[in-house]
Amino acid sequence: MAEFADLELSLHLRDEKIYSIEGRLTLPNSDVDALFGHDKPIVMEYDPLDFEDLIIVPEDYGKRLSEVFFKDPGMADLWAKARASAQALGSALRLRLLVSASAWQLNSIYWESMRDPQDGSPLFTGEKVLFSRYLSALDLRPVKLRPKGDLKALVMVAAPQGLAEYKLADVDRDGEIERAKESLGAIPMTFLPAKPDEHATLNQLVEKLRDGYDILYIAAHGTLTNASEPLLWLENDEGKAERVLASQLAVRINELVNQPRLVVLASCQSAGKGAGNTLQAIGPRLSQAGIPAVIAMQGNVSMQSIKNFMPLFFSELNRDGQIDRALAVARGSIRDAQDFWMPVLFMRLRSGKIWYVPGLGAGGEFDKWPAIIAAIQNEKCTPILGPGLYEPMLGSWRDMSIGLAKKFNFPLASFYQEALPQVTQFVASNQSLDTLLTSVNSMIRATLQQRFGDDLPDNLKKPNTNLLELLNVCGGKFRKSQEYEQHKVLANLPLPIYITTNYDNLLAEALIEAGRKPEVAICPWSERFYEESIYDREADYRPTVDRPLVYHLFGHLKNPESMVLTEDDYYEFLIGFTTAKKRTPAIIPALITRAMTDANLLVLGFQLDDWAFRALFRTVMIQQGSARRGRYAHIGVQVELDDARNIDTRRARKFVEKYFGDSEINVYWGKSDDFICQLARQWEAAQKE
Repeated sequence: MAEFADLELSLHLRDEKIYSIEGRLTLPNSDVDALFGHDKPIVMEYDPLDFEDLIIVPEDYGKRLSEVFFKDPGMADLWAKARASAQALGSALRLRLLVSASAWQLNSIYWESMRDPQDGSPLFTGEKVLFSRYLSALDLRPVKLRPKGDLKALVMVAAPQGLAEYKLADVDRDGEIERAKESLGAIPMTFLPAKPDEHATLNQLVEKLRDGYDILYIAAHGTLTNASEPLLWLENDEGKAERVLASQLAVRINELVNQPRLVVLASCQSAGKGAGNTLQAIGPRLSQAGIPAVIAMQGNVSMQSIKNFMPLFFSELNRDGQIDRALAVARGSIRDAQDFWMPVLFMRLRSGKIWYVPGLGAGGEFDKWPAIIAAIQNEKCTPILGPGLYEPMLGSWRDMSIGLAKKFNFPLASFYQEALPQVTQFVASNQSLDTLLTSVNSMIRATLQQRFGDDLPDNLKKPNTNLLELLNVCGGKFRKSQEYEQHKVLANLPLPIYITTNYDNLLAEALIEAGRKPEVAICPWSERFYEESIYDREADYRPTVDRPLVYHLFGHLKNPESMVLTEDDYYEFLIGFTTAKKRTPAIIPALITRAMTDANLLVLGFQLDDWAFRALFRTVMIQQGSARRGRYAHIGVQVELDDARNIDTRRARKFVEKYFGDSEINVYWGKSDDFICQLARQWEAAQKE
């Protein structure tokens, strides 16, 4: 599939009924964006009275909207250039419309009904122009996509008793379930309710979502209150009707560590009825709460249109994971229906993708498995663990950073709130190191207790329970529940040395469960702390498969002074290594140095722009013996470049390739748990040969 020509338009209020339009056009294989409307304003004059009742005939509404939108010669010229550029490159034009807060009235417009200014045909019913409403989110968490084969969906059908007294029709639960099955096709589904004693309550929904689902499909009645507050008609614990406000639903879903990537609202009025209600409707509320993509209905869509639209949408989505393209094709299939314009996509995914194919890059296949398996068999493989290994259980360090920034009123721009070393530096400087450590421990403790609370003994539910003990218990439960949990997979590989930048005992505990006797050592990167090492007790200790070494490069929770957390810590860490030749004994034992230079490195769970990765990368690159590194197929395993931090993934990929340069590191595009799952399967297959 060709790359997209990307046109982002933003609308702003200038004066009463007068709006300005600003645009940015990004073309494939171009490093320069074309900007429009910044120097010379492009204006649109919109009067709601001109559109009153026009939607009764959608073609009339769409034509009138196009006349207003393209009236300014600047807008008409911009559109013509964008379409021509996309056609010349053989690519589709992706149009993302951002309505600013000042122009909130424009959210009530039925943009999806627009007609082509040249021939009057529906504008967004094919693959040439892909349209979405782009909403900024209060949730700053980056969107982590999943590999294609692992997608799963939760389907909730709310059919409460007693709807007739509210003048609402009964919901055909069996019929809705069949429609969901037909719509989602081969995507694995879990249904709520699944048992006779279950009900489609808000609490049950949130509890199910904690298991991690990529798609949430909701079939329920949706209405607006007298105050124009959108709500869903769910069930209570007795199966009777319970009205759940959009704000309640958004808050509960926002609190989840792992949110759905796509929410499909098959309920009537789920995207609002217009007349200023759209921003308050359920679809946009979920989008602004952090859901990457929401498909909803901006009116009372017919069951026939839903029946035709949904299966084709999911079928197309399964082809390439491109949400806006799949929606355009599905909308095109109902173009002759009066309500073809009702399905609306709210999206904050710049790439438009819900899944990706793990590997070496765009269209590339990962071909290093034989080298990795051989290195493991020869005990010439060194895993280096990063913070990404926490994420399936704890969420990301970026989440923690944002939480700390909010708690202590971090003064820098929102972008910097995601940088944990900068936020922790501020807290340590503005408050104290003890305050920082207490807050970090409290946030980790609260997350674990919230997630595993029902399965924890009473002594581990207390606010001041020992964090390491809590981590060990929760880690054991999590490993037991996950076939390919990352620490468990690594612990079952016959390796003598593991290096970690994390602060926990999760790997050591997994090694013990695997029947091995690990030794744990902390790198003495600073003279401000001391921690007894295995080498103090046993000078001639050499790691073996039965008695491996877990080497904590950035410190450990049991000695808070050893933890590399703040900017100053990272600077001191790097300075310590650049002056390492002056230290006696050496900061890192020679056998650890050899493990980083004379072995196949598996760099797991790092983001390329993290301080942890950059400090690690510099540490590895300055070690003596780096000339031997070219003998091995080093693998840098990174999270797939996400939309939240990379405006253009193609350019980001170029940067990464240039950054690695001659370091002999191959980049595997995917998350660490994707890689480790594949590694486990490759290792199992090798053992059978």
